[in-house]
Amino acid sequence: MFRKLLIANRGEIACRVIRTAKKLGVKTVAVYSEPDESSLHVRTADEAYCIGPAASDQSYLNMRAILDVAKKSGAQAIHPGYGFLSENAEFARLCEKEGVVFVGPPPSAIEDMGRKDLSKQIMSAAGVPVVEGYDQQDQDCLQSEARRIGYPIMLKAVKGGGGRGMRIVRSDDEFDLMLKQAKTEALAGFNDDRMILEKFVEMPRHVEVQVFADRHGNTVYLYERDCSVQRRHQKIIEESPAPGLTDQIRREIGEAAVQAAKAVGYVGAGTVEFLMDSRQKFYFMEMNTRLQVEHPVTEMVTGTDLVEWQLKVAAGEKLALSQADIKLHGHAFEARVYAEKTEDTPTGPSFIPSSGGLLHYLSPPETSEDVRLETGFVEGDEVVSFYDPMIAKLVVWAPERHVALQKLRQSLCNYHIVGPSTNIGFLDRLAGHEAFVAGDVHTDFIPMQGRSLC
Repeated sequence: MFRKLLIANRGEIACRVIRTAKKLGVKTVAVYSEPDESSLHVRTADEAYCIGPAASDQSYLNMRAILDVAKKSGAQAIHPGYGFLSENAEFARLCEKEGVVFVGPPPSAIEDMGRKDLSKQIMSAAGVPVVEGYDQQDQDCLQSEARRIGYPIMLKAVKGGGGRGMRIVRSDDEFDLMLKQAKTEALAGFNDDRMILEKFVEMPRHVEVQVFADRHGNTVYLYERDCSVQRRHQKIIEESPAPGLTDQIRREIGEAAVQAAKAVGYVGAGTVEFLMDSRQKFYFMEMNTRLQVEHPVTEMVTGTDLVEWQLKVAAGEKLALSQADIKLHGHAFEARVYAEKTEDTPTGPSFIPSSGGLLHYLSPPETSEDVRLETGFVEGDEVVSFYDPMIAKLVVWAPERHVALQKLRQSLCNYHIVGPSTNIGFLDRLAGHEAFVAGDVHTDFIPMQGRSLC
């Protein structure tokens, strides 16, 4: 095991990684931008170094500065968390070149799964179900391919992510406008405006599978998470296992995810995302080559510490469990608490960031083995406006789904924040909605329910 680990991130995920590292006896090194100087992850780590001003490209995305700190501090490995440099193949290669272990998959896997066109081709060749579409290089025939596939179709940026560079096209008449919008967004976000097309699946579920692989040829799945309830294509509440799946579908989707990981020579923690239709047919969407924000729900239902697994696999150890040893116990939910205002508009709920304020009063719910609060803030901290406005992740577990849901709502009611506006009330209304309680979820849930959630 490593003696010293650098965490190239901030906020709750940096605190989360530090907690497991300390449990394993590993010294920790934090990096921070100027406005994060007094942040919780800085105060929690054994050492901390400033790497630049607020702008991410001058701090948390500054590869050279982070590697310089790793060398200066004697860190043997770098954990990238999620976001920032976690899916950057160039950074993974630089770590390798500098003799520092990158806690993540090989650069080749990051590259292969980072391109939506190439990843679909690899998955199709590996026998993983994919949505009908077009993923070739020729961009001049997109409209004719859309007609061949049949509307509605989804336009997706080749290097897209987080909902950017995506548009639903429902008719030939709106194709040019939607293509222009998607390309503009993709160019600004990813410096690449190439598109792929997919047949649009109406009101699908977003079901993803946690996979893990070591360097000794072992690959397993740790069951699935349902992440269908989203706002602006970003997840807001997740659960495991996915409600209503048959044992056969649960096994099939898990085995498909393992196939996907093996197809790219994967190592470490990864998540294979699928679209699932009303008949529980599932189709590969993408693979996230990092630890997911929502990983705690998987930990709760499998009794594992995925960060511990990451560190041990990166250090060359074998997986702690075989597939037969990984059991599913109970049900878990995660609710993401954001500093944001939720407003009712004619087109549905609107979510406006409310960062930039002090947490004058912070009274979180009582935690236990069944209630976790993953956060990077304490009372008196400022939710700075330069980064994602997530304050915390509230995670609960119970033997049955309905009991876990009751526990989630009770914990939300016991969570009090004075300072920035938060979405706690919105989360409580969502968790209490009769369709959500019934497990009748899909990716259009929030837009369709609209005012009943505001």
